[in-house]
Amino acid sequence: MNTNQPLAERLRPKDLKDYVSQTHLVGADGALTQQLKHGLIASMIFWGPPGTGKTTLAHIISATSGRPFYTLSAINSGVAAIREVIDKAKQSGGLFTTKNPILFIDEIHRFSKSQQDSLLQAVEKGWITLIGATTENPSFEVIPALLSRCQVYILNAFSKTDLEQLLERALTQDSILSKKNIVLKETNALLRLSGGDARKLLNIFELIINSSVEEHLEITDEFVLNKIQNNTVRYDKTGEQHYDIISAFIKSIRGSDPNGAVYWLARMIEGGEDVKFIARRLLISASEDIGNANPTALVIANNTFQAVTTIGYPEARITLSQCATYLACSPKSNAAYKAIGEAQQLVKQTGDLPVPLELRNAPTKLMKELGYGDNYKYAHNYTNNFANQEFLPKTIEGTKLYDPGNNSREDEQRRFLQTRWKHKYDY
Repeated sequence: MNTNQPLAERLRPKDLKDYVSQTHLVGADGALTQQLKHGLIASMIFWGPPGTGKTTLAHIISATSGRPFYTLSAINSGVAAIREVIDKAKQSGGLFTTKNPILFIDEIHRFSKSQQDSLLQAVEKGWITLIGATTENPSFEVIPALLSRCQVYILNAFSKTDLEQLLERALTQDSILSKKNIVLKETNALLRLSGGDARKLLNIFELIINSSVEEHLEITDEFVLNKIQNNTVRYDKTGEQHYDIISAFIKSIRGSDPNGAVYWLARMIEGGEDVKFIARRLLISASEDIGNANPTALVIANNTFQAVTTIGYPEARITLSQCATYLACSPKSNAAYKAIGEAQQLVKQTGDLPVPLELRNAPTKLMKELGYGDNYKYAHNYTNNFANQEFLPKTIEGTKLYDPGNNSREDEQRRFLQTRWKHKYDY
């Protein structure tokens, strides 16, 4: 055992039975468990917060499946390095065996379009099995062509139980700490300082243990806070504050407080937060919290995203401030957000209900003979461009999913719907 290795590295699990958390992926019925069981490993992207085991999981997949393992970091790898690794992977058996080498790319969201393009052929031809890791939404950061060739798996933040299990494992299974007389009495401070990052948790734990010369050591919250000077508030773009501050930012907008919104915006800007991350959250808020109460909010948020992506810092701060204060001062409605949530829940409950025949297109003679499109009422042929007909499958007809909010714009929508559907829906 290398005593110079950090605790987090010494405790890194070698197989799934020692892997903590992510049971939806690695539990008995988990998606990755089944893939490994059948030996069919597809290219994939792991998306989740820092310290949730993305790199570890990639290593376990490689070891369990018996595949060669290559790794690149998006921070310091260019197209030439990618091609070099792909050539090595091809030579190691990618062309002649079903066990394609695995290429693991950490922080794949940092790859440029050209770098991601250079992976496409290797993934499509099966020369490599790609495993990417990212803390950012791959829908925005991975090019569509590459994303379509990969399965995205979400890794959840570790629960309190998961993190406490890691601490107990460190005390009982680590070859160094298990020899010490350590009693873990309280964990709240450790968990708060780690921000849910397992690697950070173990690093802090090891630091406070190594900083003490006492033979018998009792770990309490007070002891931890005395050892870790936490008086200076800093912004960690990949840790707890990243999520806490963006949460405060969005809640300030939702609560119609431009002062809170611009303060938390400043905290993120001063901390060097990714300008696109902030702009994406503004886009989401424009639909989730404002919606049809002020449709212009989405237009402004989308233009903000385009603008700040073009100009970057420091000038982007002005555009972000303009958008954030506009959204905070806008009327609010979550009616559209609630409607799609209820609709999705209904779909899950009722399954793939057939589309009514009158709503189907009939591009062929056979379809016309089968009644496709029969009895459909073309709205523009009727008074006020409206014909009373059913647009939902028969088993759920009459279900109201959208209920306009209480604001001037959506009051107009309500009045419009009342004149059309007064005999069917309660608007």
